[in-house]
Amino acid sequence: MIISFTKYHGTGNDFIIIDHRRKDWEPETDVVAKLCDRHYGIGADGLMLLSSSPGYDFSMKYYNSDGRESTMCGNGGRCITAEAARLGLITHRARFHAIDGPHEAIILNHQERLSMVQLKMTDSRINTTFDDGLFLDTGSPHFIKFVENIADVDVFAEGRILRYEERFAPGGTNVNFVKIHPDHLEVRSYERGVENETLSCGTGATASALATAVMQPGNAGFFRVKTRGGELTISFIQSGTTFRDIWLEGPAKMVFSGEIVIKDK
Repeated sequence: MIISFTKYHGTGNDFIIIDHRRKDWEPETDVVAKLCDRHYGIGADGLMLLSSSPGYDFSMKYYNSDGRESTMCGNGGRCITAEAARLGLITHRARFHAIDGPHEAIILNHQERLSMVQLKMTDSRINTTFDDGLFLDTGSPHFIKFVENIADVDVFAEGRILRYEERFAPGGTNVNFVKIHPDHLEVRSYERGVENETLSCGTGATASALATAVMQPGNAGFFRVKTRGGELTISFIQSGTTFRDIWLEGPAKMVFSGEIVIKDK
């Protein structure tokens, strides 16, 4: 079987997007993992299916690079919105459905293959405060650990340990290391399902901003977040440890499109 796909990245967090409206292919865990493999496949942090959904412009189903369906992906949500526009499903605004519920998205501008996209995230709250950090859900679970020397953090080793700790059972957690600068946050992320550091994590950047807002009140509901792959901005309305009207803004870049052969079993 020949599958058509498009490759995107949002601040270095890269994805395979497949138009699944005809439902002529059903993904299996091992096949998705092979497609995401950087040596033997297309290569990506994850894969998304864009499908039809009654009452919405489209629906988004997200798989991590281990091949398993996962929770919400903020960078992916922006990229799939750009792909929906490329396919002619939307113009500048979208309303789509994901695993954590409905989302709105706005394409602020578009130049060639690069779009700047705002994505409305689900409402959130700080779930637990630990001695070493905060835990919350922004469509995906995140543990936020504040650090001083972020460049020296072994994100893979330390993130992997925290990801599997009993306090985050049974599903585990994503882990974000955050350095607070005077005018921005610097964030490095370990993502479950990828089981490694990624260049950027949209739900992680969002969680990092919300956690910082609790730790340092008076931020006016806006943060610039620098990741290894680029810059994101997060705005929100805060009431204590709860948040609403959360918007994640950043680029969505189409890298290339193509076809790949999937062997029938």
